[in-house]
Amino acid sequence: MSGQVDRIIRMTTVIARTGLSRTTIYRKMREGTFPSNMQISIHGAGWHESAVNRWIANPPAYRASNDTDDQHEADGHGER
Repeated sequence: MSGQVDRIIRMTTVIARTGLSRTTIYRKMREGTFPSNMQISIHGAGWHESAVNRWIANPPAYRASNDTDDQHEADGHGER
C-alpha cells in the first residue's frame, strides 16, 4: 500500500464523512453497495478508511465485491 497504513474508522466518523444515517449504512452493507465493516473488538467494529473513501468518490458505482478484490491485492494476498 505504498507505505501508508490503512486506518480503521468507527461509525461516528463514517456517518460524518458520508452524511448517511446508521440505518442507511447497514442497509447499504446488506445490499452490497457500501463497504463491509470488520470486528475490531468484542463490542466494536470499524471500516477500512480506504474503502469508505472509494465509496465517497463514486457512490453509485461502488460494489462491495469489487472492494474485496482490491483489498486482497492491497494486503499483498493477490488472487484468492
